[in-house]
Amino acid sequence: MKTGGQRFRVLPGQYAVCRLSPDAAVPAWAAGPFVNITFTDDELAIICPAERVPAEVRAERDWRVLKLVGPFPFTATGVLASLATPLARSGISLLSIATYDTDYFLVKKDVFEDAAKVLIAAGHTRLG
Repeated sequence: MKTGGQRFRVLPGQYAVCRLSPDAAVPAWAAGPFVNITFTDDELAIICPAERVPAEVRAERDWRVLKLVGPFPFTATGVLASLATPLARSGISLLSIATYDTDYFLVKKDVFEDAAKVLIAAGHTRLG
């Protein structure tokens, strides 16, 4: 299944991408309306609202989150590419996260409005 222009919403607030030791437990501050927790052999990575992250935690802050309106079937193709390609052509980097139902994209806050304009020009629709 191919996909056309996507609809996206912007989550309120700013987010942080945090790196903890791979043997760390998930901290209590890793909570909020949107949280992503990934365990690997190399790290415990947490994405959550930036204001919840203690100052001493190694983190890249100042991210905004775009949520695609899903759900998308697992057979859908081109969803990530339809957003990543126009952003890359404009020199805007992103982080992507897939869940069971949909996809989320993180863009740095200083280029966020430019990113939204690029996506709209590429045929996507910003909701809300």
